[in-house]
Amino acid sequence: MGTSLNHIYTIMDQFDPKKYASTRNFVDGSVSQLSPYISRGVISTKQVFQFLLDKGFGFSEMEKFVQELAWRDYWQNIWVEKGDLIDRDFKSVQAGVLSYELPSFLFNKSSSVDAIDKALISFYDSGYIHNHVRMYIASIVCNIGKYHWNKPAKWMYYYLLDGDWASNSLSWQWVCGTNSNKLYYANQANVNKYCRSDQQNTFLDIDYAKFYTLEVPQELRSSIVLDFTTPLPESTKPLVINPGPVFIYNYYNLDPDWYTGIDANRVLLLEPSDFEKYPISQKCIDFMLALSQNIEGIQIFIGSFDELVRQTNGNEIIYKEHPLNNHYIGSKIERDWMFEVKGYYPSFFKFWNKAKKEFLKKNK
Repeated sequence: MGTSLNHIYTIMDQFDPKKYASTRNFVDGSVSQLSPYISRGVISTKQVFQFLLDKGFGFSEMEKFVQELAWRDYWQNIWVEKGDLIDRDFKSVQAGVLSYELPSFLFNKSSSVDAIDKALISFYDSGYIHNHVRMYIASIVCNIGKYHWNKPAKWMYYYLLDGDWASNSLSWQWVCGTNSNKLYYANQANVNKYCRSDQQNTFLDIDYAKFYTLEVPQELRSSIVLDFTTPLPESTKPLVINPGPVFIYNYYNLDPDWYTGIDANRVLLLEPSDFEKYPISQKCIDFMLALSQNIEGIQIFIGSFDELVRQTNGNEIIYKEHPLNNHYIGSKIERDWMFEVKGYYPSFFKFWNKAKKEFLKKNK
């Protein structure tokens, strides 16, 4: 996946939100491919939205895509408001859990559902998995395999180049019922339709009513105990702090256009405690570091925020707001949000309806 700014803006320029609306649920549909860059804070949801408006797309033409962008902001707002509560069963306890580990099929690519196994093979190679397939996997793991959502969600986050813990955690919980009113299921006919497959006679090849009494299939019973670790890089040595402010970047903020033209120190802060809590893979590390090269003069610091501050000689600290930054001290800059709607909403559509109304009122 490309990491240059030219590559990212070319993707934005070539994207057609009208095709997205009609094909997005298919694995070969017209998706934007922008999510890794949004997740890493290279571009924002607001920036993408404005780019499409400037190209002349009307709101109705791109509403389905803008709604998907709004889901990301919605999940992030919940993380801001609720903090670590999203790491646990959010609204209700997951029912029927038989295991708190990981199903082996995720690693062996051996679910017996061909479209899922094919997607897993591609996932490990690319760091990307289609959103519809993410839901299929979460449903198979949690609702059919009876695994608790947390470790499988961390497994997926570990490998995703577009890993966003709020989106990932709360989406898995939406599927398994701890953040929704019912469990999400997809049968083999649904998988075949959207994955362009024609498989039959799998454990998914049943009527929807039968899912609620289905015994755990043999293919899902084997589990594995695994702790993920993050292969953090080396710090820039020695870290050079010149006069002027210190702009702090991190895994969720790699914005190359952030206060450019100012003589400042620019430091990519990677706190080991964050990556112990939410580990990521070598591929994600490499992707992050490649994206950071779009930031002129960037230096890398591995350590705590307090350790970094001790090297700044009293320089002003400037950082972007994010739930992982609550312990930072300095000048906090608000992130770019698509809409002014903030805070916790118990359902996405309450958030979306208010945001949509706000936008349409401003742009009559």
